[in-house]
Amino acid sequence: MSALLELEGVEARYGPVTALRGVDLRVDEGEVVAVLGANGAGKTTLLRAISSTVRRSGGIRFGGNEIRRRSPEAAARLGIAHVPEGRGTFVELTVAENLRLGAYTRRGPLKDDFARVHSYFPWLEDRARQQAGTLSGGEQQMLALARAVMQRPRLFLLDEPSLGLAPLLVAEIFRIVAELNEREGATVLVAEQNANAALQTAGRAYVLEVGRVVLSGGSDDLRADDSVRRTYLGY
Repeated sequence: MSALLELEGVEARYGPVTALRGVDLRVDEGEVVAVLGANGAGKTTLLRAISSTVRRSGGIRFGGNEIRRRSPEAAARLGIAHVPEGRGTFVELTVAENLRLGAYTRRGPLKDDFARVHSYFPWLEDRARQQAGTLSGGEQQMLALARAVMQRPRLFLLDEPSLGLAPLLVAEIFRIVAELNEREGATVLVAEQNANAALQTAGRAYVLEVGRVVLSGGSDDLRADDSVRRTYLGY
């Protein structure tokens, strides 16, 4: 497989605080890759660096081309869909309006796109006219993912999709991620504290600690690693 996303020596700061320290990372076409780490490890900052929502240095290549420090809109037009931590739905708009906004970088009729999204999230069709803010937290998280699907991106960036959700909803979200990958070859980089859920879906993973990659490898290998088992898997 060819590399879709490559990071080399990426660093990022918030004022005097360094959040990323020389991060190297690679995601191949059609691959699901997880970034694991505790709260504050730098996972969110890593995704923000890729989607140009934080100041950073180092090299980031997407589809073989360097991503300059641009706006989030430019990243979306390149084919990067960023689903941020905390759902990020437009609560005063309807479900259908939220989905339509996901396709703002594209032109033409969206009928087939709505049908495609409803095949993954069938309950959204019945809720099309419902205000997004009246959905449950788990439903809003799924709506945020569905909106990203409407974009037809080359790369999904998912930031803590399991945050605050019940185990059944977490399992459903990761089932949909796996289905997108299997059916459409979707490329996904997911940042997660829930290592169990992430490693069941991802083929490879990176472990971040205090802004540095301290471990990387295949998901099976990381599940067998003593430090990963004790720190992130709880056994």
